[in-house]
Amino acid sequence: MNRDAKKIFSIASLSVLFLTILVYAFFSSRSLIFGVKIKNVNITDGAKVEKNILEIKGNAKNAINITLNGREISINQQGDFDETIILLSGYNVIDIKAKDKFGKEDEKIFRLIGEFAK
Repeated sequence: MNRDAKKIFSIASLSVLFLTILVYAFFSSRSLIFGVKIKNVNITDGAKVEKNILEIKGNAKNAINITLNGREISINQQGDFDETIILLSGYNVIDIKAKDKFGKEDEKIFRLIGEFAK
């Protein structure tokens, strides 16, 4: 009976250790598994803008390449970006694309209406 208890304890211990390693590996690599995400962008789709100069800020974690309307912009180590653009009067489209080192992409498109005082 003592021998069976030791065997059950060792199997349970190894199972818990293996499960702990699997959970740790998943949480450590989840950002790589799910890829790049553009988030916390400071503009709202469909908004009316009263100034023709717009500062765009946001985050694209795990991105190695990010473009704003087809033009590459810089990001820091944390994935934060900050770029200023000039809007036209009327309808404007802002296209932000990010790509990670494994080729996964995320894209956000914002449509703004410029209503500037004359």
